[in-house]
Amino acid sequence: MADARKAEFEANKLRKRLRRQVGEAIQDFAMIADGDRVMVCLSGGKDSYGLLDVLLSLQAAAPVRFSLVAVNLDQKQPGFPADVLPAYLAAKGVEFRIVEQDTYSVVKRVIPEGGTLCSLCSRLRRGVLYRVAGELGATRIALGHHRDDMMATFFLNLFFGGSLKTMPPKLASDDGRHVVIRPLAYVRERDLARFADLNGYPIIPCNLCGSQEHLQRRQVRQMLDDWERRFPGRIESIFNAMGNVIPTHLLDRRLNDFAAVGRGSAPGAEGDLAFDVDAALERAVELEAAGILPARGIPIARDGG
Repeated sequence: MADARKAEFEANKLRKRLRRQVGEAIQDFAMIADGDRVMVCLSGGKDSYGLLDVLLSLQAAAPVRFSLVAVNLDQKQPGFPADVLPAYLAAKGVEFRIVEQDTYSVVKRVIPEGGTLCSLCSRLRRGVLYRVAGELGATRIALGHHRDDMMATFFLNLFFGGSLKTMPPKLASDDGRHVVIRPLAYVRERDLARFADLNGYPIIPCNLCGSQEHLQRRQVRQMLDDWERRFPGRIESIFNAMGNVIPTHLLDRRLNDFAAVGRGSAPGAEGDLAFDVDAALERAVELEAAGILPARGIPIARDGG
């Protein structure tokens, strides 16, 4: 009995944390406004199931009115259980639409055997979902990318793309007709995995890309997991840094007019730090070297999750 009470207590704590984190992300990035129609892209994976459930929960208590419609793209992968999502969504009483389009055959035909399928698959999927959003009158398109996805994308761009960027929590499509949001921006993947177990979601694996074990993204995720184990607080610090950018202290000439900097120039927002010692950074390095970094990492910015 005591174990059951403890398990229920932990489950409630997890639900509340996910609601809080998603609510904070929606508020911080102005993701949903009164009257919005939010199209939740449901893949059949744990992340999109969790996203839909949390949005349904917030919908009932949110200070703004918004509607939800779940959309799944059936890409005609061999063995895809086409009946699972319609049955699940009908049982929950959620408005939904299943879109059937054979992008699987296109990807397999175009990409050589052993090649990385994700990029082309993503572009094809995006085009279909944008079209469907227009047909449904959706004003927001919600994707299930979480905090770990955003961090992995940051390092992929850093290591292989030569740029400092990640998945933004909110963006407009190139033609300006659609707004894409990522309400799970502050949510850890491990919490979504626990949430999926608690709710017993009927998970549908992606067989199209699931066999590509050596993708760079997987290697980056392994690196981040290793850092999490060896250096508690480092991941929190990196995530906070993505929301605490100092453009004047980088090398991008599009963000900072270095030619205009001279004697008599106004100081930058962070001031003259050329010879300063950053006490917080120095202390964090000392703590990490000693193996006693605080659990929340370097206190650079407000913790989003």
